[in-house]
Amino acid sequence: MRWLLLTLLILLGVMQYRLWFAEGSFAEQHRLELQVEEQTRINAELQARNAVLEREVLELQTGNKGVEQRAREQLGLVREGETFYQIVDTPESAPESAQ
Repeated sequence: MRWLLLTLLILLGVMQYRLWFAEGSFAEQHRLELQVEEQTRINAELQARNAVLEREVLELQTGNKGVEQRAREQLGLVREGETFYQIVDTPESAPESAQ
């Protein structure tokens, strides 16, 4: 009877080890769930960025309006007959100290 009890206790210990610490344990399952959540968040961000890039590509492919807008904003280009005004802010001079 004593051997049976000892065998059962050892078997219970091995099973508890596998349940909490070994491959496929609760801890590993929790870690994998966190990884899935993180990867899902990253995928959503990448899908949003891809959608924006796809819209930009389609705009550039469909007409000259998008190309013209980019040229004006990024390169500072103007059309023929337009006048370009550049306003430069000058820093205010520091007041001279009284001597």
